[in-house]
Amino acid sequence: MKKEITKAVFPAAGLGTRFLPATKASPKEMLPLVDKPLIQYVVEEAVSSGIGEVVLVTGRGKRAIEDHFDVAFELEEELKAKGKHKMLSEVQRIADMVTFCYIRQKKALGLGHAVLTTKRVVGNDPFAVLLGDDIIDGKVPALRQMMDVYKRYPATILAIQKVPRSQTQHYGIIDGKKIEKGVYLVKDMVEKPAPDEAPSNLAIIGRYILTPEIFDALERTRPGKGGEIQLTDGLRILMEDQPIYAYEFQGTRYDAGDKLGFLKATVEFGLKNPEFGGEFREYLRKLKV
Repeated sequence: MKKEITKAVFPAAGLGTRFLPATKASPKEMLPLVDKPLIQYVVEEAVSSGIGEVVLVTGRGKRAIEDHFDVAFELEEELKAKGKHKMLSEVQRIADMVTFCYIRQKKALGLGHAVLTTKRVVGNDPFAVLLGDDIIDGKVPALRQMMDVYKRYPATILAIQKVPRSQTQHYGIIDGKKIEKGVYLVKDMVEKPAPDEAPSNLAIIGRYILTPEIFDALERTRPGKGGEIQLTDGLRILMEDQPIYAYEFQGTRYDAGDKLGFLKATVEFGLKNPEFGGEFREYLRKLKV
């Protein structure tokens, strides 16, 4: 009997160098996308998918993330006193929507290492991993789509998306055999290959469902450049013992860890905002630069 996926890991200990100097003292994950920090969008995706426990892997300078998802007594009392009940409800919802657990990654030694630090908390259960850089907007949450695929193929599942050949050097790329619409059996994966060396244009995006055997594989993974343990290398070891699948999710993905991607997401989410989206659209129409 396959186990349900109830836990999700959020690696959030990176330094956010692509957004310097904005991230010199503030966590990249707390950059506001319209009216919510990036990481809240991804946590909400997990909760909407049925996740009950979120494990956040943080590091030095990331205290603001913990504070954001905690109770804010003074702020709540202030909102109550001023009769701002709608805002109060929203603030309280942030702290109440899921159970949070925090793990400190003392050194940023790669995504694989961040996942490995959660071994004792996750235990012997399958779990999800979501990266805050990837904001995915879809009718059905991307993680929920993957969890539905997991019901048919109870194994490790990677989220993938077709990218232009010219961009393969920015992603992990799979070599896979299509077994049904949107689902591939992974034969191999290559980290950031040159366009002429890439086995496909199917790029791994920041959503994973992992079996607990990934921890043993990561413990056997040799550190690479900079002493980092890469999740892709651990997955290749895992693939020697069990199948890995990839799923081409439905939805629009924004690379919010990139300045241009972040700006695109800000514009498109702003246009969808019911409070001011129409006025914002008019402003953009009249804009002359």
